[in-house]
Amino acid sequence: MFSKLQYISQGNTANEQIKNIQEALDGGCTWIQLRFKKAQPSELLKVAAIARKLCYDLEATFIVNDHADIAKAVHADGVHLGLQDMPVAEAKKIVGDQMIIGGTANTFEDVLQRYREGCHYVGVGPFRFTKTKEKLSPVLGLPGYEILINKMNAEGISIPLYAIGGILPEDVESIMQTGLYGIAISGAITHHDHKKQIVQQLNSSLYAKAYNR
Repeated sequence: MFSKLQYISQGNTANEQIKNIQEALDGGCTWIQLRFKKAQPSELLKVAAIARKLCYDLEATFIVNDHADIAKAVHADGVHLGLQDMPVAEAKKIVGDQMIIGGTANTFEDVLQRYREGCHYVGVGPFRFTKTKEKLSPVLGLPGYEILINKMNAEGISIPLYAIGGILPEDVESIMQTGLYGIAISGAITHHDHKKQIVQQLNSSLYAKAYNR
């Protein structure tokens, strides 16, 4: 079963990335996605190798954003692909059938595409405006998630959806009530002074029995 809480790494340098990933793991995160868009391939490979070991030591799932070749090289658990990244079919040729493949979506048509491509989960957003991404898709908010879930139910489509984009701890309960599977979060963990406290708070909300699916 996939963790309901994904941490998307942040940091402008290799050291910042590794520091933030280590702190997220120490705080209790069990799913890490390495997102280091500004890195050169050689630097990304080094950071991925270190992050992979950190995750392995703590039995956390490790996902590489965008770069299927690097995910394969470091024996990551999976690769996450944006809508403008490598096609899923091409990524599968590189990483094989055993690796987790996640995809990004903004509309129901995107989700349907990801489902048909064979993605194992979909990150859907943004929930609200965020500075993490330079080119932001239209904001969905809670009404957007409810529409997506209703359309998926009508079409008989079942795939874990993660809310992403500017999510704050106080948003989690209302997001989960829409029927989404979990959340992918970065800044709310990266910039929190007490990582264990915020991770425990998020997990408590995510795994509440009222909407646990």
